[in-house]
Amino acid sequence: MKKYFTIMLMAIFTITAVSCDNRNDDVIVQDNDTYSVVLDINNVNFSYNAEDGYNISRSFTKPLFNSDVVLIYRKADSTTDGSPVWQSIPRTLYFADGKELDYDFDFSKNDIMIYANGNYDISTTPTYLNNQTFRVVLVPASPGGKNVSVDYSDYDSVIKYFKIDDSKIKNL
Repeated sequence: MKKYFTIMLMAIFTITAVSCDNRNDDVIVQDNDTYSVVLDINNVNFSYNAEDGYNISRSFTKPLFNSDVVLIYRKADSTTDGSPVWQSIPRTLYFADGKELDYDFDFSKNDIMIYANGNYDISTTPTYLNNQTFRVVLVPASPGGKNVSVDYSDYDSVIKYFKIDDSKIKNL
């Protein structure tokens, strides 16, 4: 009996020692062959057509990958030192008289279109239609679609998270 007890105790110890560990088996791989791109659309005027309303349209020089995501920011202002203040779009601007102006966009793998519309005749506020600057950020999306650790509405967070050098921006 003593012999069986010793063998049984060794078997339990062996199974416990071999099967349990505190290691985390998740492997995080740094993706070094996919890069985010930043493009500017500087001092442009919205054009009007009956089908789309007020819009700005641009084509990409190379098609996007199916998993890529497009983020667009509008230069809303500048700080006292001249640094731009970026607002993510879609965005609704609310005016004191109850008027609302909306910026929105859509994209395909070949192009983007930025829209402006409102609950009033927005041609009466050309300040929001003319000489507008937009920053387009092309972001490689993760296969699972979960890059939840970045606030996409904050331009600076996106630039920091994706390690984008925004001093080397191309025009679109």
